[in-house]
Amino acid sequence: MSERREILQHLCDDLEARLARYRAHQRRSLDKDSREQAGEVQNDEVVEALDQEAREELAQARHALARLEAGEGEVCERCGETIDPRRLAALPYTTRCLHCADT
Repeated sequence: MSERREILQHLCDDLEARLARYRAHQRRSLDKDSREQAGEVQNDEVVEALDQEAREELAQARHALARLEAGEGEVCERCGETIDPRRLAALPYTTRCLHCADT
């Protein structure tokens, strides 16, 4: 398995574990004290935002893994040029070269 594939798989595993923790947090019951409930509701909003961010990152990582499996993982999905290996090292789930990511 390539190093990038291993990194992406580890990232997917980490994100899936994070999402499970977020779901567990969202299923818990609220405290009966109204002041504490207000704090918990604010925490819920933060957890929802983190959950959404993790879902988006997981989708990107899975997409990058699928492109690797198809033999397209190092080619920009927009312009077809090779993605700079330094970009892939810094952002393993990228599917676009720097130029196409900026446009």
